[in-house]
Amino acid sequence: MIDALSDIGTLSALLAGISLSAAAGLRVFIPILALGLAARSGVLELGAQFQWMASDPVLLVVGVAALFETGAYYIPWVDNLLDLLATPAALGGGTVIVSSLLPEMEPAAQWTTAALLGGGSAGIVQAATVAARGVSTATSGGLGNFLIASVEAIGSVIAVILALLIPIAFGLLVIVGLIALLVWVLRRLLRRSAREPSAAPPG
Repeated sequence: MIDALSDIGTLSALLAGISLSAAAGLRVFIPILALGLAARSGVLELGAQFQWMASDPVLLVVGVAALFETGAYYIPWVDNLLDLLATPAALGGGTVIVSSLLPEMEPAAQWTTAALLGGGSAGIVQAATVAARGVSTATSGGLGNFLIASVEAIGSVIAVILALLIPIAFGLLVIVGLIALLVWVLRRLLRRSAREPSAAPPG
């Protein structure tokens, strides 16, 4: 019985981590802040080497960063520049989030698993938002990006709340959504490559 409860707790924490990582693809610092606060309040348990994420200095810095990140995305054209920084940051953030919630294991296996589940989840969502922002910038000159920024910020907050309240149910839903997003991104990339003219052979 105890082992079963432990397994459910591990699954719950892992799915919460995947959901928070997906939210990091929308806004990098909001889910990291939420993870630290959740650990501080006892909702989630961080690995021993990740206790620093719930410390006062880290929560303060991440909170300020979350505010700046959210506000900066409402500045036309700056948002596109931020995507260049947010993409690797989201991959790293998602990896750290999942790694902090994994059971203790051999470091290489832990970080590889975290990179696949956490970094992959954040990367898929980030790729979709970059594509959507690119379309908006091209069609509206960046004016429509205000709506995208709002959807991203609100979506990140909602995802964080659901990840903490109903981690298993929401985590499974997120996984299904991530698979659908991945298919959409890949199809878009394939269509774009098919439309690009092939390079002319050297004369």
